[in-house]
Amino acid sequence: MTYVVTGACIKCKYTDCVEVCPVDCFVEGPNFLAIDPETCIDCTLCVAECPVEAIYPEPDVPPDQAEFIALNAGLAKKWRAITERKDPPPDADAWTKVRDKRQYLEM
Repeated sequence: MTYVVTGACIKCKYTDCVEVCPVDCFVEGPNFLAIDPETCIDCTLCVAECPVEAIYPEPDVPPDQAEFIALNAGLAKKWRAITERKDPPPDADAWTKVRDKRQYLEM
């Protein structure tokens, strides 16, 4: 089992999760973070750190977010690892309340 970052992360990109990851399994894109399923060790530390509750164990990903399982795996091959916490985008707080943000994902 691996963990999956879902759509709630889009345009929020808080990196609290990155800071606690013992194996540096997060990758960073322009406005989203993803988890490399080949690196993730299922430690669960990132889940509690995500302020927008965007991270789920793969079997528990909500059905309307299922496409993010494959997206995380694909983006992990494309994007660079992020190993240190960064400030979120200036408008991140405003995006936390927005639902159905898939169309805003920049790849």
